[in-house]
Amino acid sequence: MPVPKSALVAGSRVYLRRPQLADAASFVAAVRASARLHRNWVKAPGTPARFAAYLKHFAGPESRRAATATYVGLLACRLDDGAPVGVFNLSEIVRGAFHSAYIGYYALSPHAGRGYMAEGLELTLQFAFRVLRLHRVEINIQPTNERSIALVRRAGLTREGFSRRYVKIAGRWRDHERWALLLEDWRARRRRRP
Repeated sequence: MPVPKSALVAGSRVYLRRPQLADAASFVAAVRASARLHRNWVKAPGTPARFAAYLKHFAGPESRRAATATYVGLLACRLDDGAPVGVFNLSEIVRGAFHSAYIGYYALSPHAGRGYMAEGLELTLQFAFRVLRLHRVEINIQPTNERSIALVRRAGLTREGFSRRYVKIAGRWRDHERWALLLEDWRARRRRRP
């Protein structure tokens, strides 16, 4: 299948596009099917109302202006058939002297564990540094989420610290490790690739 016109950036198996209202039913169904996968890690929008609120926040008109967006949602889809495989959210985008953002993400069943999120994260970093022109991105991960830690480590992020009781997920305050990547490190890593 050729890369769709809706693609913001594409790799060999995955492309990123903005989520849209037409995705509501399939997105909510995928999130519900992923409940066990997401259980202690993330609270994804699993109802039509929550998906609409997510769209307003992460895919509204403000998110389309690269120079001023403060929240951007990206849906990772398979090139083969357009099936959504995961979500990447850039949030708290700050400009000025900071030029930084947080990245949050989650896979969608039944596509977890097949390498789609690794490619999706690489594409998200490319979008963050090239399109949004950020200098730094940060990803916060619970210390027991070994798959997610392996994912960011493979993508070249550096562990910078530990935040106690950082975010409340599934009714509990959860510790998180702070991982980050700088534009300079991302560029150097890309130059080293064959």
